[in-house]
Amino acid sequence: MTTTEELARFAPDIIDLAGQAGAAILEIYEGGFDVETKADGSPLTMADQRSHKLIVSALAALTPDIPILSEESASISYAERVAWDRFWLVDPLDGTREFVKRNGEFTVNIALIEDRTPILGAVYTPVQRRCHYGYRGGGAFRVNGDGAAEPIQVRDYAGGRATVVASRSHARGSVQHFLERLRAAEGGYEVANMGSALKICLIAEGQGDIYPRLGPTSEWDTAAGQCVLECAGGKLVNCDGSPFVYNKESVLNPWFLAIGGGSYDWYKLLEGIEADD
Repeated sequence: MTTTEELARFAPDIIDLAGQAGAAILEIYEGGFDVETKADGSPLTMADQRSHKLIVSALAALTPDIPILSEESASISYAERVAWDRFWLVDPLDGTREFVKRNGEFTVNIALIEDRTPILGAVYTPVQRRCHYGYRGGGAFRVNGDGAAEPIQVRDYAGGRATVVASRSHARGSVQHFLERLRAAEGGYEVANMGSALKICLIAEGQGDIYPRLGPTSEWDTAAGQCVLECAGGKLVNCDGSPFVYNKESVLNPWFLAIGGGSYDWYKLLEGIEADD
């Protein structure tokens, strides 16, 4: 098992690598770029590909014994992956739609998975030069630019007017049903819209209470943010409260809840809500 001391040694290199990838992305973001469409209909740019190559090359040099799964190398078969008990899980550009819209809400996500659980995660926001990171046994932190690392922590929620974090690009009817139930139960709510893994980081730093993701995501979208959130005292779980795991046969995630602190029963708000058509 990877020790806390080993993770503490990894962390600076991973933060630096995420920043390098972010700088490479910004070079393209600030100029012109073409947008391709992948087989699943999602966008792809040169920035995704450049970030992927940089990260994979650096991780292979840093930890040659640890395999890597990136969104841009998702063709690696489960027959190969099933033997992995530890691996890097990377989204070289999370929030490509936000990148194309030029709203700044895109990130670089790098996570270390061990026994199907994220144990180190870094979420870097290139436009803000901000990194959220955490590792098992070490806590969660936010670094702005060249500043010092600041500890972050979730806030407790016990009822009343909650702040719900929601996707800017993937608003769905199932989330609206969830919100209607929250309004009926607690009298109201506020919504904070955000793109990419930044939604999970808002919960981790105590700016939101709940992020219900009632729609499709992939493992590389959530792993780094989940690690940050859990190291900040929150949790990311399946909609029945069971653990959220990685290296499944399908890299698609089920619905999930990213939850801050407190003991509020969020699961009751999901009863009977079905997937959107």
